[in-house]
Amino acid sequence: MKGQFPLERFQSIRTPFYYYDADLLRKTLQTINDEVERHENWHVHYAVKANANPSLLRIIRNAGFGADCVSGGEIEACIRAGFPASKIVYAGVGKSDWEINLGLDNNIFCFNVESIPELEVINQLAHQKGKTARVAFRLNPNVGAHTHANITTGLAENKFGIAMRDMVPVIEHATCLQNIQVVGLHFHIGSQILDMNDFKALCNRVNELQDELERHRITVEHINVGGGLGVDYEHPNRLPIADFKSYFDTFARTLKLRTGQSLHFELGRAVVAQCGSLITRTLYIKEGAFKKFCIVDAGFTDLIRPALYQAYHKIENLSSDSATESYDVVGPICESTDVFAKQIDLNETHRGDLIAIRSAGAYGEIMASGYNCRQLPKGITSDEL
Repeated sequence: MKGQFPLERFQSIRTPFYYYDADLLRKTLQTINDEVERHENWHVHYAVKANANPSLLRIIRNAGFGADCVSGGEIEACIRAGFPASKIVYAGVGKSDWEINLGLDNNIFCFNVESIPELEVINQLAHQKGKTARVAFRLNPNVGAHTHANITTGLAENKFGIAMRDMVPVIEHATCLQNIQVVGLHFHIGSQILDMNDFKALCNRVNELQDELERHRITVEHINVGGGLGVDYEHPNRLPIADFKSYFDTFARTLKLRTGQSLHFELGRAVVAQCGSLITRTLYIKEGAFKKFCIVDAGFTDLIRPALYQAYHKIENLSSDSATESYDVVGPICESTDVFAKQIDLNETHRGDLIAIRSAGAYGEIMASGYNCRQLPKGITSDEL
């Protein structure tokens, strides 16, 4: 489906760059809103770590989403983009004092707290400002997810969250702190999850934990189940929007919310992955001893997922309709891991051809680096062309 890309406009833009289909993003956001609006008191916070491009943030804000932040910089980006502070949640195992103070000064919705030492620092800083910090405790449910080992977060061996055995004493301790208000529980088991049974397992664990809390006469106002829904990297044209219906239906059927409780989600990848492509230009076609290399001007400094996670991205030659040939698509970085794909079929490729690396809207531009003193790639939306 090369027609979805404005190739004539691309010719004048310096590569590599990220191209975002703003219309697809809006359709994705509308799909999510349509599903969520069927349920009372459900809320979605966009996980900013997936992509903090200012243009995308404004589109997501306009759709009424809140924001899930994991750094002070992300909080600042969301405030600039116009997200109401009352819809910002702030997570992370290592919140520094200035980041906590930033959240307090802006009266964000809540801090997702991951340890007792963090809780006590938040209480101290809130006391100094004469404020009360709203907190939700991130619990580690010890639920595995069928995904890459580097992006699981809900196992006991992971650094995230508070162990379930500590849940009751931690909450009881928090209720004794003068500048802390406990408002909820927070969970997140991983990313790029396509098996709904993983989310069912999370729901069952949350149900057990709520039962345990009620035995101690503890109730909370908000349940936050994080995000994690994956996308189809192999078929971005056929399946451009994630299976939000199955995802939300899983929670609606399995999670036993208490009367008056609100449910919060923190979706990132599933919101923005499919709307983004990394556009790169072919520099050389190199005949190796056993294979043919398509050397492009993008590298793992621009999209690190294949090198870091062995991730698959569909790759298309936007400039050619010739018969396909087999190539290794590689970048210019002085590392052997600078490979986007091996032995894939592309339409016959020549120097100057534009190549699209698909489904790169999440964890692409946001993870770019200046290694080898390379310039960071720009992000351009279809609205801007």
